[in-house]
Amino acid sequence: MNTADFLNAPFPPAVTLPDLDLQGPARFYNRELSWLGFNWRVLEEAENPRVPLLERVRFLSISATNLDEFYTVRVAGLRELAHAGSTVPAADGMTAPQQLVMIDEDARRLMEAQQRIFSHLQREMAAENIVLMSSADLNEEQRKHLEMVFLSNVFPVLSPLAVDPAHPFPFIPNTGYSLALELERKRDKRVLRALLPIPAQIDRFVQVPADDGVQRFLPLEELLILTLDHLFPGYRLTGHCAFRVLRNSDLEVEEEAEDLVREFEVALKRRRRGEVVRLTISHNAPAALRRIIMDELHVAPDEVIELDGMLGMADLKELVLDNRPDLLWPIFTPRVPERVQDHDGDMFAAIRQKDMLLHHPYETFDMVVRFLTQAARDPNVVAIKQTLYRTSKDSPIVSALCEAAEDGKSVTALVELKARFDEAANIRQSRRLERAGAHVVYGFIDWKTHAKISTVVRREGDKLVTYTHYGTGNYHPITAKIYTDLSFFTCDAALGRDATKVFNYLSGYAQPERLENLSISPHSLKPKMLEMIEAEAEFARRGKPADIWLKMNSLIEPDMIDALYAASQAGVRINCIVRGICGLRPGVKGLSENIRVKSVVGRFLEHSRIICFGNGQGLPGKQAKVFISSADWMGRNLNRRVETLVDVQNPTVKAQIVSQIMAANLADVAQSWVMAADGSFSRAQLTEGQFAFNCHRFFMENPSLSGRGSAGAKDVPKLTHTDD
Repeated sequence: MNTADFLNAPFPPAVTLPDLDLQGPARFYNRELSWLGFNWRVLEEAENPRVPLLERVRFLSISATNLDEFYTVRVAGLRELAHAGSTVPAADGMTAPQQLVMIDEDARRLMEAQQRIFSHLQREMAAENIVLMSSADLNEEQRKHLEMVFLSNVFPVLSPLAVDPAHPFPFIPNTGYSLALELERKRDKRVLRALLPIPAQIDRFVQVPADDGVQRFLPLEELLILTLDHLFPGYRLTGHCAFRVLRNSDLEVEEEAEDLVREFEVALKRRRRGEVVRLTISHNAPAALRRIIMDELHVAPDEVIELDGMLGMADLKELVLDNRPDLLWPIFTPRVPERVQDHDGDMFAAIRQKDMLLHHPYETFDMVVRFLTQAARDPNVVAIKQTLYRTSKDSPIVSALCEAAEDGKSVTALVELKARFDEAANIRQSRRLERAGAHVVYGFIDWKTHAKISTVVRREGDKLVTYTHYGTGNYHPITAKIYTDLSFFTCDAALGRDATKVFNYLSGYAQPERLENLSISPHSLKPKMLEMIEAEAEFARRGKPADIWLKMNSLIEPDMIDALYAASQAGVRINCIVRGICGLRPGVKGLSENIRVKSVVGRFLEHSRIICFGNGQGLPGKQAKVFISSADWMGRNLNRRVETLVDVQNPTVKAQIVSQIMAANLADVAQSWVMAADGSFSRAQLTEGQFAFNCHRFFMENPSLSGRGSAGAKDVPKLTHTDD
């Protein structure tokens, strides 16, 4: 489609919500229900016929993993508030108990939908010769083979556990999956109750041999039931059920801990024993087993979810088979930017020529790794500074920093110990860096450091030049293959000075002053954005074109939402691309007539944060003010974290962000969901003759402007791609 037509199209008619107090808390949509809405969108991709079959299985698995984390963090926190008797409402006015009731209703519907969708997917997989069997389907030859698999690969790691006064109920860890068994001894009919924890170290699905070209799998729990005589000889099975446990994963860290690293190691052990927040149990579980499980885990009835189907659907990722490429997304190889190729891979030469913005995963994240690896081996590099929030287990970035430190370069690494679920990995990385001779700092006790910054100081002639990388995503080579993020490389002196001041702040706690092109939270980022929103509203009041484009993962900070509401009422046209949580209600008469919100859910996970202001000339326009950021508009990011907001000055990079990245996301139809005033989302609808434009496909086919080399950045590709 023509992007200009889309951007100039009138906003949908505003609606009136009769029970909505435009001045009261209901002007905000509930954060937790909005998150569940996002997970519904993920789940519905498992039904999307445009998506290859096994990728739909992956989406189903992702929706289950997402829901697990939601319970172990968000629901756990709300339950703690409810148990403590807190009546303090959330921004939308709902108390913790009220939110828990609504979450429970929606989450149960979601899990029922997961089971229904899985049944449909199983039938489609069977038609493609991928079959999930039950033990009743096995022939004698298959049973004998699986018995040998059990004895060699499963039996050695199992620990059957009797449950009686002499054997207390064992600890079941978070996401732990177990069978509960009722057994009867054959010789005297004595009853034995036992648990059989299913080790997470073993694949959930066991391949069944076949010579007919069909790939068959048996769930591990069915194999265990089939081979119980090896575990309980002399007993017969009289009843059984499966159950799975989710526990509170929040960490409580002493604020004044003398040794922060040691405190986190202790906290990680405490996490294993967090209270149970959800118990899923198989349908028609024997009453006695169900009662024992609930009593021993101290689970209330409203914390139990009975499922008629598969428990632990996160494990379905095992059935996304690499040997069936015909049922997966077509292989995509990220590009190496032309300009880097023009300079024979020399990142410093490419950056010296001009600022460069890479759009991951379309441009390979290997360029970020190369930037640091080249710095580690360059004799002219004297210092490297790096933030590490999340990174991979065997991180090539950490390896490069270690190599640089061992070579005598000054290396400073800010390692964030409070990166949820990555604390243990970050502790290991920090110790590895310290052994190599790097300066490792841990930032602030009260605030997480979420900024993504890297600086390399290089001696060039008689001066020192600072090369800087600002990112919107983590320094994580694995997630960078599926997350869409931005990497901004520059040797601009002002941006280099700004980065150095931030690092000095992180290591020395002295708040930076006179930042030139950078704003940081929790100090100047939020005020800067409020100032820019008000400036755009003033343009509208003066009758000038006024536009704001936002792209982020979450938009829930009340002050930011209220500022957008005020700008809308002043006449500013506001287009928001919010992947996940959105507390803003768009299209409400008298509140947000000039705001529309969409969410893009597709092959890649949208993760970049971009803010654009028309600056009196509308968008897209050459006078636009353009920012990239590490921060979503959430209370934690703006008020309790160290984050960055970069004012992009380079004209080509600005054109790339506004006329390529943002325009394509706004024009997307194939992967877009449109938010209504009541908080619900529906798939974007095609108008007559309109193509189902797919922004991910567009980015895969068109190189980023600022990364182009000898070909030059001549024209912005027209957004007329059709999705086949």
